[in-house]
Amino acid sequence: MEGKEMKVVIIGGVATGPKAAARLRRLNPRAEITIVEQGKIISYAGCGMPYFVGGDVDSFRSLNTTTAGILRDAAFFRNVKDVKVLDGTLARSIDRKNKIVTAVHGETGESVSLPYDTLVLATGGQPIPLSVEGANLNRVFRLWRPEDAITLRQVAMTEDLKTAVIIGGGLIGLEMAEALTRWGIHVTIVEMMPNILPGLLDAEVAAYLERYLRSEGVDVLTGMRVMSLAGDGGGNVTKVLTQVQDIPSDLVLIATGVRPNTTLARDAGLEIGKTGGIAVNEYLQTSDPEIYAGGDCVENVHLLTGQKVFVPMGSTANKHGRVIANNIMGHRERFKGILGTGVVKVFDCNVGKTGLTEREAREAGLDVVTTLAPAMDSAHYHPNHKPLLLKLIADRNTKKLVGLQAVGLGDAVKRVDVMATALTFEATVDELPALDLGYAPPYSTAVDIAAHAANVLSNKIKGIARASTPGELKAKIDRGDDFIWLDVRTPDEHKKERIEDPRVKLIPLGTLRQRLDELPRDKEIVTFCKFSLRGYEAQTILDGEGYKNVKFMDGGTEAWPYGLVRVGAKNKQD
Repeated sequence: MEGKEMKVVIIGGVATGPKAAARLRRLNPRAEITIVEQGKIISYAGCGMPYFVGGDVDSFRSLNTTTAGILRDAAFFRNVKDVKVLDGTLARSIDRKNKIVTAVHGETGESVSLPYDTLVLATGGQPIPLSVEGANLNRVFRLWRPEDAITLRQVAMTEDLKTAVIIGGGLIGLEMAEALTRWGIHVTIVEMMPNILPGLLDAEVAAYLERYLRSEGVDVLTGMRVMSLAGDGGGNVTKVLTQVQDIPSDLVLIATGVRPNTTLARDAGLEIGKTGGIAVNEYLQTSDPEIYAGGDCVENVHLLTGQKVFVPMGSTANKHGRVIANNIMGHRERFKGILGTGVVKVFDCNVGKTGLTEREAREAGLDVVTTLAPAMDSAHYHPNHKPLLLKLIADRNTKKLVGLQAVGLGDAVKRVDVMATALTFEATVDELPALDLGYAPPYSTAVDIAAHAANVLSNKIKGIARASTPGELKAKIDRGDDFIWLDVRTPDEHKKERIEDPRVKLIPLGTLRQRLDELPRDKEIVTFCKFSLRGYEAQTILDGEGYKNVKFMDGGTEAWPYGLVRVGAKNKQD
């Protein structure tokens, strides 16, 4: 089909659409390609908008230029790609029988009919509305279109704003918390779910991130629903009202997520999947084989469960564009699915997830085994080492890895990418440590932290290591259970940072064998240290001495999310 004359109409000009157009032109110099885009700015990096608002990116132009600094506008696509762009134009309807798209120019009202041989839907997502009183007040924003980002930055820079509330603790909400803080605005995040990043992180990993956010001056309120917004006589927002408290706010950002924009597809009678996204096959064809769809308007297959999921990501949208163009030209390339991989930078903290969370894995019917593995991302003696917390999840029966979460100042994304690769090829907890990963002291430890976590999981599956999670221990404390919480750190560590509980008993690991008479054999003993390695060693020592009911605390004090007494922190629980 190379060089075949064909008419291809692409509806959507942000990610999937321009990618499909550019790839298609390279494959077919004779095709007639038209992009229809409602906005006036096309082919821009929407994921970069929080960094523009926060000032990391000086000009919005940087988000829609090539690496050579050339603006990707209609003229660029016409002159360089030989692609016609109808910007500021809304696609109104699809006549599938006659294969015609009807579109209307936003300013002139002029209607245009666009015949096609193949149609591509790249209509993206749309914001989930916040249906509360006051949502239309002044200084209530969404970060959706380029115009939103430009206006929001201007307001943050020039107006006297003291406080802001971000409604929604997802990826955009967290990125914007940093962006607004950079302008000297005190930020409060309000999330209705029990923890922030509920689609990426389990509770104990999210708690680690929440603790970090508070250290950066951001207030985090979870499990809290916004009831309404209140304003002053001038129509400006002044506070956010929840079912628990009222929060003063000079600015509100609604970041409650997105849903697929399927209006055109529905009206055209195309099949919509159970997630609400357009249903596509592995070649990204809709229920009409002459119409392809990709990006945030479609649902995908999760590689681990085989279930349909809606996970909007710019990376996926760009992959879709290439696959669609290849298939239009007959190359029959499959898009097998996604792992739900997501990463985000929050101030200096790096956060990421791939595969399934523990909750998702259990909902999928897996008998999961997990570990919390805090450590340094590189050799402890190298001056650039930084902390990371990993949560690794596997299926107990098959030993296959099913998910990873990472958070910390260290290189989380490297571990997420390694794990995404391992999950794609169905690696087990025993195969991950065997990978020949790069090692040098500035980059990793000799046994990388991800491999270490897999070794811990392997020990758990074999019954060598036995652990209690922070959540399980918190439940025991709340019930008033009687057990010994054995701190095997040094006295100096215990003095500087400790868990305040009458069950805690300090016996440093180096003296444990000499002080066994202080530990009764008829009580449960839970050992712990900072990172859990010494806690695990203490468990093996007590096992060897005949103690029958010993576990270590998964993740140690580094992963304990329920408060530590720290010297120098006004002796308060953090």
